[in-house]
Amino acid sequence: MGMLVDGKWQQETVRVTADGKFMRKDAQWRNWITADGSAGPSGEDGFKAQVGRYHLYVALACPWAQRTLIYRVQKGLSSMIGISVVHPFMHVKGWAFEPGPGVVMDEVNNTSCIHEIYTLADPNYTGRASVPVLWDKQRKTIVSNESSEIIRMLNSAFDGLGAEPIDFYPESLRTTIDELNDYIYPNVNDGVYRCGFAATQDNYDQAVENLFAALNTLEERLTAQRYLLGARITEADWRLLPTLLRFDPVYFGHFKCNTRRLIDYPALWAYTRDLYQHPGVAETVDFSHYKQHYYASHESINPTRIVPVGPDIDFSVPHGREALSPLTEL
Repeated sequence: MGMLVDGKWQQETVRVTADGKFMRKDAQWRNWITADGSAGPSGEDGFKAQVGRYHLYVALACPWAQRTLIYRVQKGLSSMIGISVVHPFMHVKGWAFEPGPGVVMDEVNNTSCIHEIYTLADPNYTGRASVPVLWDKQRKTIVSNESSEIIRMLNSAFDGLGAEPIDFYPESLRTTIDELNDYIYPNVNDGVYRCGFAATQDNYDQAVENLFAALNTLEERLTAQRYLLGARITEADWRLLPTLLRFDPVYFGHFKCNTRRLIDYPALWAYTRDLYQHPGVAETVDFSHYKQHYYASHESINPTRIVPVGPDIDFSVPHGREALSPLTEL
């Protein structure tokens, strides 16, 4: 891992607090694309929704980046917003564009590493060079590197330009969606990282306890209804899915989240297959990238960098959740 300091790349140790807890740093680019170019909830204005103006830099291995890829497909934005995909192995230069299956080179800025995107936007930038990055080709700068905000832009900003008329963050459900996100993020989405990068036994034990308590709660919730808010897919489902897809192939073994497997939860396992089989979602998934990134990149956790062959999991098996409740269109 590494980071930029005053525009210069340097190595960075795993981010843990003095008492051994994993701590994720907040994203620093928080502008918004809006239909008319006015300012969003944060940042500056001038980022108007336009076909072909914006570009996404992603890693197929990264769960936060996958959120944006899912929205790009679900909202019908593939022809409006281009993508570049980095190699799954994060080496001393961080995320990089190197030839390999699934890699899409940077033909917008012709960079070799993601950190070069950040210094193009700010030559004196200090911070992590993470993905996803939403780039404005017109102003030649970063709009946002916060996935939770990027997906909300994609959810609505391009609706007047021909995006699919699907609303994953409807006004009537926003309070409940926000409450679910606030529960799932620290305990599950980031919770697996808090397990994997914990630097003390006590912090690991607490993170594992919180993770599986949350999974048990979600299992109970999904036993009674098809999706997290009932019969309709919302933002909360798409934010949870990338973590569940990586759970058995990566987090169970690599991050020591091994109290139970995802496939040991009947409702969660079927729910994951249900979302995976939703049109367009499977094309955002690459299990090879998942395993290559985590097992080969995290030398502090896996010094041999050996990537396991298994597990052999079939996400295309019928999920059977149609009988629980038919899908309600948003």
